[in-house]
Amino acid sequence: MKKLKVKHDKLLLAFLIIVLILAVLCYAYLFYASYARDEFFKTSLQIANQNQNSVFRISRILLYNSADAIDNSSNQSLQDLSICQYSDIAITIDNTSYISDLTTTNTVKEMYIDNIQVTMNSTDGSSYLNYKNLNDFGKFSVLSAPENGRIDFNIINTNEQNESADYSAPTFYTDCSNPISLGFVHRDIVQNFSVNDQVNSLVFNGQLLKQASVNLDDISYVLTFDIHIKNYDDDNFIYHATLDTDLNSSDGTLYNGYLYQLKNDTSGSEYDFFKEVD
Repeated sequence: MKKLKVKHDKLLLAFLIIVLILAVLCYAYLFYASYARDEFFKTSLQIANQNQNSVFRISRILLYNSADAIDNSSNQSLQDLSICQYSDIAITIDNTSYISDLTTTNTVKEMYIDNIQVTMNSTDGSSYLNYKNLNDFGKFSVLSAPENGRIDFNIINTNEQNESADYSAPTFYTDCSNPISLGFVHRDIVQNFSVNDQVNSLVFNGQLLKQASVNLDDISYVLTFDIHIKNYDDDNFIYHATLDTDLNSSDGTLYNGYLYQLKNDTSGSEYDFFKEVD
């Protein structure tokens, strides 16, 4: 029997090296995939165990929707109005459904809101979400976007802090006894709007939108943002808020002046704050 003779030794060696590298890569991929599955399972199990009982949850969401205008005319003659729609938002947090007493687990050490996004059909004007003093709830305020897209709250822990607190800045009680108070403003929906001589009176509320021929479906919006809480155990919680606001709601219309929207059926798990895993 004749022995096999290889004329291209270098070519064979290169081929064997390539096969070896591919084998190592395949093994590494299979090992990593198995490791990743195990780690994903462990993390998912840990998250599920830590979120069996919700420490913080949303118990109520109240929206007051109306409209107003900024008079830009030099003599306040109502001949250069900027039409604005606004919504005041109060979000109540329940921290006693799982732990009835106040402890380091269900009291707030830090809180902020970020990842703010607004979706609507209208491309006119500009919209902002920011903190709003609860004392101004139901009153039009000219708001601007929060610095760096984030609303950081001052946490009130004592009666002394409460007496000296500046509530024009974002403020929240450590025991969750006050709602998160926010304001949403859609400015300059219609610009340079003027009141003609045939209009006997002008009411600065949602009726302005009808007089300015604003389509309510166009300015209805979906507002999303994240609420972050850190408790005194230094655990981090997050709630992904979605407010789907229909300003042309069947149970009322903003054209009549104002529109209240209340969500107090929050028994589902989608209203729970999610405890994050380090």
